[in-house]
Amino acid sequence: MTHSAVTVDLNADLGEGVGDDEAMLGIVTSANVACGFHAGTPAELLATCRAAAAAGVRVGAQVSYPDRQGFGRRFMDIAPAELTADILYQIGALQAIAKSVGTSVTYVKPHGALYNSIVHHERQADAVIRALLELGGTLPLMGLAGSPVLHRAGDAGLPVIAEAFADRAYTPEGTLVPRTEAGAVLTDSATIARRVVDLVTSGSLTSIDGSDLRIEAESVCLHGDTPGAVRHAREVREALRRAGVSVASAPR
Repeated sequence: MTHSAVTVDLNADLGEGVGDDEAMLGIVTSANVACGFHAGTPAELLATCRAAAAAGVRVGAQVSYPDRQGFGRRFMDIAPAELTADILYQIGALQAIAKSVGTSVTYVKPHGALYNSIVHHERQADAVIRALLELGGTLPLMGLAGSPVLHRAGDAGLPVIAEAFADRAYTPEGTLVPRTEAGAVLTDSATIARRVVDLVTSGSLTSIDGSDLRIEAESVCLHGDTPGAVRHAREVREALRRAGVSVASAPR
């Protein structure tokens, strides 16, 4: 695989009322827009969708547990039928907001604890998958590259988008190191940019214990709410340009 043949999508979590969304929309190609359950007011979601449309950035629904106090980062043991309803509610709200400003929701990405839980929590994974199937099965599910949930979604007939993280450390098993552990979030822009280029061009990433991981990802997440987020994102985009990597939305 040559560098010139490589294209990657860059995504960021936006509409949360934190971080510099305007700056991030000038860097990323996909916006994971909060749906109000973990963060974001209706007015903030409307403004974010409008800005994404103006910037030519595609919109995804970032669905979450109903946990504004914990920013969606606490596991919640929600009954599958209730979780499916929660997902449908959030996507529906963002679809209406997006339509009102001339854009549309083109994929779904779970947020925080829900994202990590469905990697292995089969009942909750199936609840999320069921929601997308009930909406017609056309919206892709964005999730952790190589994780069981993407295989389950694919087996159910859903399109999927495999995702990796620019500023998060990985365990040797290919999952994210919990934020409660030391070294979970990377903070050096040059290190983050170098990791992303290696990941995109070689499919390789170094885990927290120094072992090599094979990760095939179509999209890379640049967190918008971490210190130095915009600087990290700009360095990643520039490093990809120097490596001859094109940046564009992942195909549906």
